[in-house]
Amino acid sequence: MEQIFALTKGNFAAQAHVGLPEGTFEEEHGRDGFFGRVSHLYHAHPPTGWTRIEGPLRPHAINTLELAANGEPVTFLYNDDVALKLTRPQAAMAYSYRNADGDDLYFIHRGTGTIETDFGPLAYEPGDYIVIPRGTTYRLLPATADNAYLLIESKTEIRLPDKGMLGRNALFDAGVIQTPTPAPSLKADGEWELRVKRCGEITKIFYPFDPIDTVGWKGDLTVWKFNVRDFRPVTSHRYHLPPSVHTTVLARNFVVCTFVPRPLETDPDALKVPFFHRNIDFDEVIFYHAGDFFSRDGIAPGMVTFHPQGIHHGPHPKALLNQGKKAHTDEYAVMVDTRNPLKLTPEAEAVEWKDYWASWGAHA
Repeated sequence: MEQIFALTKGNFAAQAHVGLPEGTFEEEHGRDGFFGRVSHLYHAHPPTGWTRIEGPLRPHAINTLELAANGEPVTFLYNDDVALKLTRPQAAMAYSYRNADGDDLYFIHRGTGTIETDFGPLAYEPGDYIVIPRGTTYRLLPATADNAYLLIESKTEIRLPDKGMLGRNALFDAGVIQTPTPAPSLKADGEWELRVKRCGEITKIFYPFDPIDTVGWKGDLTVWKFNVRDFRPVTSHRYHLPPSVHTTVLARNFVVCTFVPRPLETDPDALKVPFFHRNIDFDEVIFYHAGDFFSRDGIAPGMVTFHPQGIHHGPHPKALLNQGKKAHTDEYAVMVDTRNPLKLTPEAEAVEWKDYWASWGAHA
């Protein structure tokens, strides 16, 4: 039987994230991404107050906008469940593409354009999430020169979370979801190329017509999109909610959360910045899209922070000091939490901010 009461020892706060004892730093030590058993530890010093780290386990920051210049996606983090990539297409794709290994989720960081799919075309703009089911044929047609898209490749189906007692219209109403309507060109001139990825390998198939030639469809499996401006976060004026409350979509062994501007807690005793934690069961990745990332120093739009399981992270010292001076957040970001450890690619290591681990220092 699960224990439903909390043991209390020493100097502690009666409620998590509220009324911390003077001179202490609270850490949430919990399981299953803030859903499992949990204790709160009250430290005399910030858990991130290290002077040096020896060994491979450390926080990372990556400037993804330096990764891809030729239009092809470049992987920067991956495991057996998911691959995180950055692509900067400079022109319309000269071929159609089909991922037979899993679902594709695009987040449009920069640029506008149209994605042509088996189900029809969809226009896209910055802040759009585009979910493309496994096996769907598609082609990206950017309308701008300066483009940057985060691509999340999932081995399993990407789906919406169960919103439970919040109700089905929480976070965003299904009414804002857009799906495509067929508008095929039905061109049958020249040769048309389709590239299919299966087991990580590309097969090229050629047609005497455009393979995106659907004239109609019905069903509940399709390409769909929505924009972060339609995301309406759950908030509490008296308690700092964990990031899992912002879960947007999920697949097997990972979740995607969305951070958008929201009011900060107004209770004078409530913590207003992310609490310290050490990611016991999940790696945490945040792609910073736009705004003022006040809990992190030195982070600009297009950068990614990667906090692996087992090592602390939390607000930078300036954020702790200034949390009482802000009434709301002003940031847009995408978070990916993975149950299985992620690996950095050599391409990511080449554009990494090597001293990010030291940015929590007392004099940072």
